[in-house]
Amino acid sequence: MNIQVKVDEDASGAAGSKTFPGSDSRRYNYFEPKGRKATHYEDVTVDVQPDPERYLAQGWIIAFANGDPTYSKDWTKVKSSNWHAYRAPDQEWERTHFQRQSTIIGMTQNVIQNGRRSGAPARFDKQWVKILQDHLGAYKHVEYGIGTALMHAQRLGYTQMVNNALLTNCSYKIRFAQDITLYLGELNLDLPELDQSAGKTHWLEDPFWQDARAAVEGVMGTNDYIEQYLAINVCIEPLICELFRSGFIMQDAAAQNDFITPSVISAGEADYERNLVNCVELLSMLVADKAHGAENRVILANWLNEHGGRALAAARQLQPLWSLPVNKRARFDEVLAVQLARVDSITNAIGLDPLPR
Repeated sequence: MNIQVKVDEDASGAAGSKTFPGSDSRRYNYFEPKGRKATHYEDVTVDVQPDPERYLAQGWIIAFANGDPTYSKDWTKVKSSNWHAYRAPDQEWERTHFQRQSTIIGMTQNVIQNGRRSGAPARFDKQWVKILQDHLGAYKHVEYGIGTALMHAQRLGYTQMVNNALLTNCSYKIRFAQDITLYLGELNLDLPELDQSAGKTHWLEDPFWQDARAAVEGVMGTNDYIEQYLAINVCIEPLICELFRSGFIMQDAAAQNDFITPSVISAGEADYERNLVNCVELLSMLVADKAHGAENRVILANWLNEHGGRALAAARQLQPLWSLPVNKRARFDEVLAVQLARVDSITNAIGLDPLPR
């Protein structure tokens, strides 16, 4: 028996029960793309995280026990007229992120395996091996610390686009800390004298690293996710991380008969370039906001001075490291000048005054 039931279009909520402009389109059209056409990144990112002001008419479905909503604009001091306007320039989402991570890990493993196969670690300068053991081993805690801070920050952003940028930044930091840990473990197979626990001891006790530790723990101690994002990418990365990675390890390694370590460290340099453009795009959007830009600029400037001051003190405390290699190539004063100019270019792109010296 074939029974046909007439469905009232106005009353039915069934999928496909209504016809409306664009209902036959094969693309999402409930948001306005940044360009002429929506990108794949926008299709899978925009409005994935709900917002009662847009497409959650019944309000938040769940909330915290203290009454806080699922997501809140009050979880950062800065304000935006439209948090949904942000788009990450690298347009990275889940699939492309895992693809890039997999490529980096494969490259790193190939370099290490080829180097070990050729007996390269045995040709490293002995003093350089101790530097890698003590100070590259200590440095990995910087990467892990800021990755942990970003892990907290990525839950607090008001839109999926913001949280996505924070999450990929977090993932890159955690992976790079793991890269360094595994690399030192691989070196230990060829260099039995290398103490894998020495890095932690130096991170906790060595005077060279205590201001860097204070800078990282200061970021981990704040609950404002935009403050964490700025502190990490505008202050700690250029003045501590890039200073050590590019200004020390990558410049001095070749003179110590080490071609493996720069290749491993180069992945962190490439990660930062992607994370930085995403961060600058968001912060410049907040500074340029017509309704809240002036207030935001003051808040961001205060964060820059606080965290930038800590990071600069940490950079200066690391100066003795440049005297440790037997064959010296890089000069600390020149490297620091390059990194301070780097910070100035970043703050200029955001729309902030330079970091006080």
